[in-house]
Amino acid sequence: MEIALWIVAAIAALLNVLSGSMKLFTYDRYAKSAPYTEDFSPAAIRTIGALEMLGGVGLILPQLTGILSWLTIVAGFGLAIIQAGAIVVHTRRKEFTTLPINALLLALPLFVALGRLLWA
Repeated sequence: MEIALWIVAAIAALLNVLSGSMKLFTYDRYAKSAPYTEDFSPAAIRTIGALEMLGGVGLILPQLTGILSWLTIVAGFGLAIIQAGAIVVHTRRKEFTTLPINALLLALPLFVALGRLLWA
């Protein structure tokens, strides 16, 4: 189980750091390809990006160092909450093509959080 948790954590961390960095550092280019950004201020989208990046790092770093390893659980649940919100936004906007990605980005960190909470 430990190996599965590390593999899923690495994948989830990579996906969230990449997704977050696009929102945070290349907002103008990202906004052109993501119509939902019309409903939010640039600051809100950048904040979401920063939270995704921090969550991605939080899935790996605390567990890896053994320092405040409970933060890995918090990061996993936090990322799942962000994606649950994204699912709501995209569903309201009838942007159903993005839902499988959002579901994956919800399931991966949730698996890590639950795995660390219940099995590790």
